[in-house]
Amino acid sequence: MEIKHETIENAGCFYIEEESINIAQLDYQLPGSNILQIMHTEVSKNVEGQGVGKLLVLEAVIYARKNSLMIKPICSFAKVVLDRGEEFADVYNAEKR
Repeated sequence: MEIKHETIENAGCFYIEEESINIAQLDYQLPGSNILQIMHTEVSKNVEGQGVGKLLVLEAVIYARKNSLMIKPICSFAKVVLDRGEEFADVYNAEKR
């Protein structure tokens, strides 16, 4: 699955298309100089439970690392994914959220 990325000013999204149909999307905002807020993650019913949402969160982690950003999850799904992994400590501090 190819994850695509689109940005518009201080916001953006990571998404996956299948046959030109959006099947999963993670929306984020960049409200400050070093913060990436994950606002919403949505996955089509066809691919629910297959780890597609987690792939999008992991892509946001990669993006945050490349751009020296800290992640603040507003999205409850993204928060659960990030809370489960100590490997995200460089971009997510659960104790400060």
